[in-house]
Amino acid sequence: MKVKVKLFASLRKFGPDEQIVELPDEATVEEAVHLLALPKEIPLLKIVNGEHRPPKHHLKDGDELALFPPIAGGERLRPFGR
Repeated sequence: MKVKVKLFASLRKFGPDEQIVELPDEATVEEAVHLLALPKEIPLLKIVNGEHRPPKHHLKDGDELALFPPIAGGERLRPFGR
């Protein structure tokens, strides 16, 4: 099956921003990430077709898997007027 994978932010240095990967039927998000050979020490936010999914989620032909590294920073928002 074919799955579109999108890498965001600092993950772009590990491959193309967007790519089509060939996976065995019933492959999981975890297996797709392993195939991409991303560093294991980077925790990832895994989004399939716009929804957060766990590593054991089974992918389907035509799915879109978006991977994000942890993103933090900036000031904490405060209520207006304080």
